Amino acid sequence: MPVIKLLCTTLGKTLGFFTVLVVFIAATLNYFEDSETVKYTSMAEDIKTLEENFRQQNKSCFILGASGETGKVLLQELLERNIFSKITLIGRRQLTFEGKTYENLVQEVVDFEKLDDYAAAFQGHDVGYCCLGTTRAKAGAEGFIRVDHDYVLKSAELAKAGGCTQFHLESSRGANKKSGFLYLKVKGQIEADIEALGFDRFAIYRPGVLLVDRQESRPAEWMARKFFSAVSAVGFRSMSVPIQEVAKAMVSNTVLQPEQKTEILENKDIATLGKSAGK
Repeated sequence: MPVIKLLCTTLGKTLGFFTVLVVFIAATLNYFEDSETVKYTSMAEDIKTLEENFRQQNKSCFILGASGETGKVLLQELLERNIFSKITLIGRRQLTFEGKTYENLVQEVVDFEKLDDYAAAFQGHDVGYCCLGTTRAKAGAEGFIRVDHDYVLKSAELAKAGGCTQFHLESSRGANKKSGFLYLKVKGQIEADIEALGFDRFAIYRPGVLLVDRQESRPAEWMARKFFSAVSAVGFRSMSVPIQEVAKAMVSNTVLQPEQKTEILENKDIATLGKSAGK
């Protein structure tokens, strides 16, 4: 009897602990939940019309980071929706594609350490998309800053000088140039530096955890994505977003007409706009 009583007591305490933990996590996520947005809801019908109008303008675009997870999906989305007459991929190496879908793609191979020598690659584009980035784990602190800030800023400068009027930047939830965390600080700084360039339109996307099956994923990253995927499924959308919705949101937002030159789409904005594009 004492043993059974002890087991029941232990089980009760364990269940109580997990209940408190779940409540705590739910309360925390609710606190960080982005405020509800209205401007990206109920616009699926409008987007189709706007896309057709945009398509008739025969605009061109370029993508930085087309070999990355977001860049690959963004390219697919742009090709499927066919809103540009010309798509150029700018990167450090030639990418290989199969099928007629890709036959009209233009590729420009550049050395990011000597971007001034490749200014011509950035000329003549109406819209620029930047999904370029690395991690501190891969490149070290200096390498991370060089890729996520220096390469991106120089590319934006050359694009602006080459006639680009609209620039779309994939950043990160929590980006803040005053942050004590290097990653968020660099993301916030590049946002501010590109805004200072004065594009006619500058869109910043701040997704949370990107839900994607990364081939090179480490166990901790895999577990984190599974956790946030489950959390997202029960209604908390501020912490994560499927990568397909990020790409859809970037393309849909391109054809919209914002009220201000610079706009920031937080995670929930991205999810809402991405879902409306899929309807």
